[in-house]
Amino acid sequence: MVRDGYFYGLALIAVAALVWFLAGWGWAVVPLLLAAFFLWFFRDPERAIPQPPSLIVSPADGKVTEVARLNTPAGSLVRVSIFLSVFDVHVNRSPVSGVLREVRYRKGEYLNALNPECAARNEQNLALVDCDEGYQVSFTQIAGLLARRIVFTKRVGDRLRRGERVGLIKFGSRTDLIFPGHAEVLVNPGDRVRGGASIIARIPGSEPDLQLAAVAAEIDA
Repeated sequence: MVRDGYFYGLALIAVAALVWFLAGWGWAVVPLLLAAFFLWFFRDPERAIPQPPSLIVSPADGKVTEVARLNTPAGSLVRVSIFLSVFDVHVNRSPVSGVLREVRYRKGEYLNALNPECAARNEQNLALVDCDEGYQVSFTQIAGLLARRIVFTKRVGDRLRRGERVGLIKFGSRTDLIFPGHAEVLVNPGDRVRGGASIIARIPGSEPDLQLAAVAAEIDA
């Protein structure tokens, strides 16, 4: 469980005990229910992380709401947007292994995370990672209608492992993942994904892929 869950949960349990003492057990039900909700909301389950270096995994739990091709001066990119409801695990994880090159936090509004404009107007934190395989991936934590705090625990220069915990967004929110356009995208809008465990895309041309190609060539010969 994320440490914040204990803060919220224990504080509300203390409030419930005080209310029970002063006004009876019936009045303590509400703070007890809230305590149970916060303890559940800040859960942080262990995940089996896929190991092949060619894979990009999901940075968050939730529902894929968009898979978009972006044409930029730097080339073709893919953006995958993931919506996190209050019922999803809100711990964020690194989608790749590499070095954290840039962290850019920006204050903003709190539009509904399903609103396309939230990516441009809401409070958000962008992290750019130089991957070990020679490409770059960015992921952005975007606050939603209920979210009021973005937490990011890493610093520029830190080395990240694929699936490593890097922070969280409190309550409903959105996470955007951007990676090179030549990647093979393995999810579609409407898919449910799990942070650190679900494979979002595969980058062709990594060392294991080249080895497999060599084996295939030998078989064909």
